[in-house]
Parts: sequence; structure tokens; C-alpha cells
Amino acid sequence: MTIHKSVLLKESIEALNLKEGMIVVDATLGGGGHSREILKIIGDSSLPAACLSGRQGRQGKLIAFDADALAIEKFQASIKKEDKKNVILVNANFRNLEKELEKLGIEKVDAILADIGYSSDQLEGTERGISFQLDSPLDMRFDQNQELTARKIVNEYSEEELERVLREFGEEKFARNIVRGILKYREKKSIKNTKELAEIVSAHVPGKYRRGKIHPATKTFQAIRIEVNRELESLEIFVPSALGALRSGGRLAIISFHSLEDRIVKEKFRENARGCICPKDFPVCLCQKTAKVKIITKRPLTSGATELAENPRARSAKLRVCEVV
Repeated sequence: MTIHKSVLLKESIEALNLKEGMIVVDATLGGGGHSREILKIIGDSSLPAACLSGRQGRQGKLIAFDADALAIEKFQASIKKEDKKNVILVNANFRNLEKELEKLGIEKVDAILADIGYSSDQLEGTERGISFQLDSPLDMRFDQNQELTARKIVNEYSEEELERVLREFGEEKFARNIVRGILKYREKKSIKNTKELAEIVSAHVPGKYRRGKIHPATKTFQAIRIEVNRELESLEIFVPSALGALRSGGRLAIISFHSLEDRIVKEKFRENARGCICPKDFPVCLCQKTAKVKIITKRPLTSGATELAENPRARSAKLRVCEVV
């Protein structure tokens, strides 16, 4: 059972321009809300494959990725038996999209969705240690098979490395003070859980920030989580891979939750939407560069008042969509 509420669900599904029979990738399965909606549209699972031919009326296929094996397991258990024939579940990070599609023998797909945020199941689960709201072991890994954990970063990274992480991935202006607090604390004992880390951060920022609307440990936890899972690096790899996997007319929709992610998506879309780069005074084009995509959302779509009232976590979500030409 999932407690997750999918963000920008209606907007993202509509933006993908889905039709029956399509092959669609949900690159970040999470709680599975987007995937369930995709399944409703792309094919009639009641029809046997032998009755279907061509694009019209064929069975659609959903390929859902997640590095978190627990998310895969929960989704598999939650969907109807008749829908399972339309689903391929891949326990892998979305950065491996190209390689995993190649393994499946799939050259091109019709649409790709990626919701870069964490699901509520992951945020509120005690086994991951992602949230400072619960006292959990410092872990933060999506992929439980990888070696790097939040605990290793907090206890073993040098002062310079920790400052880099907090400044680069958390945009934390009190990074130096927080890191010094971490170093001083770990001289006595290792930092093992989220409560310890949150208290160290709170003790090393000015008083007015401790009393603010946003918890003072928010940026530090974000930064460490991004470092653990190589999230920005994965996004940098994923976007061009996704565009390369789409057939002409196929759409890529990405939901991001903070400025660092949104900046990467925006820049990658613009880079691929750019055509000729020759100087304006050239009589003819010499660069031979043509646009690979057209941007569907000139400005990112955001949640409306109704969704924000029902799901406050949607407040920072931004949806950008492009279409392969």
C-alpha cells in the first residue's frame, strides 16, 4: 500500500499526449501513481495479443524504472493481474535507460515521464533515513546495493568535501559553520542517525533560521541525499538518453522539485531545441545544426491551488515538456 500522492498527475499525463498501443517509459516509478494512469490509456489488457495488429488497437507497454527495489515490489503487488502483461518493471536507476532498453530489445518508445522527487513512502519510511522528521539511521540510498551512504559521507568526508556538498547541492550559506559543527561532533563519536545530524545543523545556524518556516536542516539533508544518489549527475545523463530513445513526435515530460534539477532540464531542453548557430550575417547556414526537439512548455507548469491544499509537497514542483521532431 502506498501513501504517496503523485504531483502534477493530470498535467503530466495530458502533456505526454498518450494513445492506445503506445510504448511508454515511467523512468521513476516511485509510488506508481503516474504509471497507473498511463496504463489506463495505452492499451486494453482484456484483448489477447493475437487479436491486435499494427499501432491501432495494439496492446500498449509500460516500462517502469526504479532504483528502489521496494518501490518495484510494492507496485507489482498493487496492480491488477490482467495489467501485469502490459508492464515491464526494471530495477535500475533512470540514468541506465539506454542500456536497459537495449537489453529489452526496444529501439524507440513513444513517451517518457520522469518525476525526479522522492515518494512519500520513501520520505516517511524509517528504513531510508531521508527525512529529519523521523529518527532513522543515516542511509538515504535509493539503491540498497551501493556502498556510499549518508552516514559514510557525514563521518568520513573531509572538511573541504563536506563544504562542497553543502554549498553545491544544498546552496547552504551556513555550510562552513555546519561542517565545523559536524567535525567537532564526530571527534567524540560517529553520527549515526537523522536526529543527531538535524540537531547539529540547528545548533550551527543563526537563531532566526531555527525559528523560520523551513527547518534549518532542510538544505543539508537535500545536499547529502543528492551526493549519496548522484542525482544531478544521473539527470545530466538521463535527459539526452531519453531524447535519443524517443521516436519522432514522442514527448519527454520531467517534473523537478528544486532549482538545481530544473536548471539542468531547462538547459538540456534549450540546447536540443536550438537550430542554426551561425552568425546572423551569414548568407547561408554552414553549421548544419538543426533542432532535435520543440519545447512544449515555454514556462514550467506548476500545481494549482486545489492540489497545493491537498498536497503541500507539490509547492516546488515544476513540469517541463518537449517533443522530438
